[in-house]
Amino acid sequence: MPFQRFVQTGRIAKCSAGPLKGRLVAIVDVIDQNRVLVDGPLTGVPRQEYRLNNLHLTKYRIKFPFTAPTRIVRKAWTESDMKAQWKVSPWSTKAQNICKRSQLNDFDRFKLRYAKRQRNKLLTVAFNALKKRTKEDGTVRKIKKDRRDRIRELKSKGIKKGAAKK
Repeated sequence: MPFQRFVQTGRIAKCSAGPLKGRLVAIVDVIDQNRVLVDGPLTGVPRQEYRLNNLHLTKYRIKFPFTAPTRIVRKAWTESDMKAQWKVSPWSTKAQNICKRSQLNDFDRFKLRYAKRQRNKLLTVAFNALKKRTKEDGTVRKIKKDRRDRIRELKSKGIKKGAAKK
């Protein structure tokens, strides 16, 4: 698949370093190969230049003219309902989960580990029951037997293994 996320006017990006880390901004203008002018009117980011190395481009883009003032960026941001789109994105939910996990104390980590252990026990029991049932039904043996019979049939006709797939 060709590259989809270009540095362009209206592209939404997530800041990855400095005091703005984790905030969403809109690219307003490209200054040079290394810097862009960003604005985040609804995320509390004033208009400023920012290094491209410290931005992660998202798939979202809002439409506004190049070098538009903050009021126009704010209007385009609210019309596109960017906050709601971002909240349901997998990237945002993963970041929220990481944040929750980092705030766990020792007892919470213990409870989480214990709950995972209990879940895995239940899964193992269910898996083993299914495995046993398929062995009793003979479905696994039947599949292997059918395969063996097919191979014998092909060998008797003098057809090689790779030629049977064609």
